[in-house]
Amino acid sequence: MTRAGKDAAGSGAPDTSPAASPECDEAARAAELVWYVAYGSNMHAARLRWYLTGGCPPGGRRTYPGCRNPRPPRRTVPVSLPGGIYFAGESGAWTGGMAFYDPELPGTAAARAYLLDVGQFADVAAQEMYRAPGSDPELIRAAVDTGRATLGPGRYETLLCPGRLDGLPLLTFTAPERAADVEWRAPAAVYLGMIASGLREAHGWDADRIADYLATRPGVAGTWDPAAVAALVAERLPAPG
Repeated sequence: MTRAGKDAAGSGAPDTSPAASPECDEAARAAELVWYVAYGSNMHAARLRWYLTGGCPPGGRRTYPGCRNPRPPRRTVPVSLPGGIYFAGESGAWTGGMAFYDPELPGTAAARAYLLDVGQFADVAAQEMYRAPGSDPELIRAAVDTGRATLGPGRYETLLCPGRLDGLPLLTFTAPERAADVEWRAPAAVYLGMIASGLREAHGWDADRIADYLATRPGVAGTWDPAAVAALVAERLPAPG
């Protein structure tokens, strides 16, 4: 995992209890925080907000209950993971293929890390798994300890911990299968456009680089014409000026 940079975000109010030293307070906060690594539509901060606060995003087909703690991420940083993303399955929110991460694919996957508390991450994961928020799944600790844990056979029911950033674990979820073991499927335009927006926000890439990146992902390559991907990205991310 490499870190591509960072931008500022808000921080929570400090623990003012006189019984807690600054060192103990810092350790306690660190024990409760993880990086949620998004590589699909949740790279777009406005999209992730629906998971945190609840509701139905424009153009979506699904209403999210939201997290028990709806506060914004404490920090947001761009990251790159070893491996790549591919598109498969059927999205219940957007139709078309969904993005999954496979650490065994060649190259690197562009992603965005959000600093959340453990409960927030558990609730985001539960919503991705079509489960109700409200309990912290045990597989979070297992994923941190072993690098991988699987709750079930479904989409996004496998948690991966590809490393640490600033001493805190990086966590993401994906399908249990490798890209080579499933049938790829083209994503819907609205979903691909959301990912394009996330890449611009997280990494600051220009439209050409974003289009090249997306057009070569398994599930897009061979089903989307590269010129159509470029047109979609240009429409979603018009040039300034």
